[in-house]
Amino acid sequence: MKKKLNISRRDFVNGFALSLTAGTTLAPFELLANDNLASSSAYYPPAMSGMRGSHKGSFEIAHALAWAGTKFDEPKHQTDTDYDLIVVGGGLSGLSAAYFYRQRYGKDAKILVIDNHDDFGGHAKRNEFMVDGKKLIGYGGSQSIDTPSSYSAPAKKLLKDIGVITERFYDYYDQEYFENRKLKRGLYFSNELYGKDVVFENLLRTNINKDDNDSIDILNTFPLAKESKKALINLLKSKKNYLQNEPSLTKRIALMRSTSYSDFLRKFAKVPEEVVLLYRDSPRGLWGVGWDALSTLEAYKADMPGTWYLDLEVESVNPKNIYEREDPYIFHFPDGNAGVARALVSKLVPDSITAETMEAQVKAKVDYDALDLKSSKVRIRLNSSVVKVEHTPNQESVNVTYIHNGESYRVKGKHVVMACYNNMLPHLCPELPLAQKEALDYATKIPLVYISIAVRNWRALNNLGFRSITIPQPKLMHSFGLDFPVSMGGYDFTQNPNQPTILHGTYVPTDPDKGLSPKQQVINGRRQLYEISFDQFERDIIEQMQGSLKGGGFDAERDIAGITVNRWPHGYAWEYNDFSDPAEYNPYNGPHIKGRARIGRISIANSDASAYAYVDGAIDAADRAVNEQLKI
Repeated sequence: MKKKLNISRRDFVNGFALSLTAGTTLAPFELLANDNLASSSAYYPPAMSGMRGSHKGSFEIAHALAWAGTKFDEPKHQTDTDYDLIVVGGGLSGLSAAYFYRQRYGKDAKILVIDNHDDFGGHAKRNEFMVDGKKLIGYGGSQSIDTPSSYSAPAKKLLKDIGVITERFYDYYDQEYFENRKLKRGLYFSNELYGKDVVFENLLRTNINKDDNDSIDILNTFPLAKESKKALINLLKSKKNYLQNEPSLTKRIALMRSTSYSDFLRKFAKVPEEVVLLYRDSPRGLWGVGWDALSTLEAYKADMPGTWYLDLEVESVNPKNIYEREDPYIFHFPDGNAGVARALVSKLVPDSITAETMEAQVKAKVDYDALDLKSSKVRIRLNSSVVKVEHTPNQESVNVTYIHNGESYRVKGKHVVMACYNNMLPHLCPELPLAQKEALDYATKIPLVYISIAVRNWRALNNLGFRSITIPQPKLMHSFGLDFPVSMGGYDFTQNPNQPTILHGTYVPTDPDKGLSPKQQVINGRRQLYEISFDQFERDIIEQMQGSLKGGGFDAERDIAGITVNRWPHGYAWEYNDFSDPAEYNPYNGPHIKGRARIGRISIANSDASAYAYVDGAIDAADRAVNEQLKI
């Protein structure tokens, strides 16, 4: 479907190119000055739609520094008061650093948090829609508190101290929601690739018994070549050890580390390419690349078909298995981890969010005018891009220069925590040693797009019997569906398919099947993302939804009320994987350790510094950075 929808506010940054506006003669200062935000009375970023995430105004300065080597004029004099702590980056790690410092230094500590986005929280982004008189709340980035029972003592204490009581989610999250409604996971074959639009139950991870005729009948209906269907069924039924010719456990594991799962399916399971492509893209949302760039050992940990009977003792070689959770995956606010960010801000700047409990904060409206008041001990300054962080000549404090509305400002702090992403640090901190810059350059951020689609009802999904749709070889989204069924704080998750709700879609751009490393695929994927306008996003989203849901009565023009594309060209922190990184690299050992080394009164936080793209990675990095500074 190519029709353009009449969606209110969707043109907020419609079609804006991510680069520094090709062909323009305007400097970055002028670009920002010509696009000032709305008046403070109307200022409420969660309700903004269209292209969000890394939005217009948040990235131009960084690109000028990193891509063009632009030098920005520094003010001759300090333009603000002195601070005990300046935090660069207002995501979960930066807000946690501010909280830890205030908690440990004392409530009289003067703290400034500077962020380049128009909202706090970083990747913990909140999306709101108003549909048919009902407010809908969703998430546009960091989604859940994963396995809080395994958090470090400081991370557990921080959550408790800010009022995030994870045990309550056992009441708020309806773990039987989908089962009670007989909603399954669907698999969409597009007309463009498979000759017709059709959706089936997703059985690609199902270990099929020989007598499971229902599953076999479904698989035989897939729009695949006859030999592909036969091979797929055999793969899901097989109890074969495909590596039985290699008796040595050590050599088997080495072989699995060096063989992509896609190649394992080709060379050892002997399935046709058509079957390989069904699986290729499934880990994108977790790793940022497909199985063409991830190892068979990783596939074994993920319990992928063909690896079920390899008779390995992987735990003795690599005891950490991120796929195995001690806790259910239920610790989710209606706005994802924006709920955690709000809880932090309510403690740091109480006048901005007067609601005191995590339940009350769900529906509370933030007073953005209160975030940066002279009277506050803690100030959060948005829409401000830091361009230089450097010690004063006497080394007793740090000057921080930033750009706001096209003007240059300088503030001074006794201590600084850099909670922005690692790849920017060499462009911001001229004092970084060369070896540290090289360590920081090892990893890169993984591009990620979370799409919030407000619909007037979800009857089509219900009629088809699906909670979500997975799309092999996707044109754009590789999955979309209903959100986590959480009701709390007077906000109720949809209980009726006739009600409006938000569908969540995921897109991670990659460059598969070219023999490229995960890092190069990530870099190429980010370049691809830079080239996609909101118009193109909208067209492809509509086409995918119309094609997959039309059998349930879906009509995009009638049923879609709004689309927010949360675009994060620099999304997930890099996590080491055994296919492209040395086997010994992990969150406790790797270049990120050298990369996060303290530089005098400057410490480095953020999840990059933990090589772990989870909430506790961000909090633990903040804890370490603050402790480093309090020792000076």
